[in-house]
Amino acid sequence: MVTVGMNYEVIEGREGEFEKVFAKVLTVMERMGGHHESHLYRDVAKANSYLIVSEWTSEQEFDAFTKSEQFRGVVDWGKEKILASRPKHEVYGRAPAAKPEKCPMH
Repeated sequence: MVTVGMNYEVIEGREGEFEKVFAKVLTVMERMGGHHESHLYRDVAKANSYLIVSEWTSEQEFDAFTKSEQFRGVVDWGKEKILASRPKHEVYGRAPAAKPEKCPMH
């Protein structure tokens, strides 16, 4: 299980529109394999700053979502109409990289 934090800064005055689009994106997410749940949070100190916290079975399934045609359509529209800056995504809960085993001769 991985948790993904997606940070968005919205053009001031477009917050309501962003929230409506998120509701549509959520319906796409819910149909994607590996998606468990997602929640939208708004920064109380900066009303046009949002965090989407999304849980997925694996990072590969989240990547499949971000590469989907539906996601790209919303992102392309958002770049031109709603977002004040490029979104920042961060994956939490990655499995630590396996340590290489020592050579049995040493």
